[in-house]
Amino acid sequence: MKKWLGATLVTLTLGSGWAIGLSGAYQSAPAATPAAATGAAAGSRLEIKQFRFSQPALTVPVGATVTWVNQDDDAHTVTADDGRFTSAGLDRGEQFAHQFTAPGTYAYHCALHPKMTAKIVVK
Repeated sequence: MKKWLGATLVTLTLGSGWAIGLSGAYQSAPAATPAAATGAAAGSRLEIKQFRFSQPALTVPVGATVTWVNQDDDAHTVTADDGRFTSAGLDRGEQFAHQFTAPGTYAYHCALHPKMTAKIVVK
């Protein structure tokens, strides 16, 4: 009886120590910090849909590439008001990308539909 009790105590003691030692191994990773809603370091994707740009204003860091994708049945352009960049006419599913290498505010519009306007703010 003493051997059985001793073996049980040793097993419980070792088992408890092993479980306590591993308790830190199964901790969940801390929640990721949400990315800023106004931009992304690698780039951003904007849609052209229902005769408007999906975001009237988008803030991105210097060096970001913004890609516009036309989701309308009509052709559209992405044309900087100051002429720094312009796309050809984009048919449905076509895209245009531009990398912003300097800080500033870049207003743009659709040359085919001048009431379609938006801006990119580069910080």
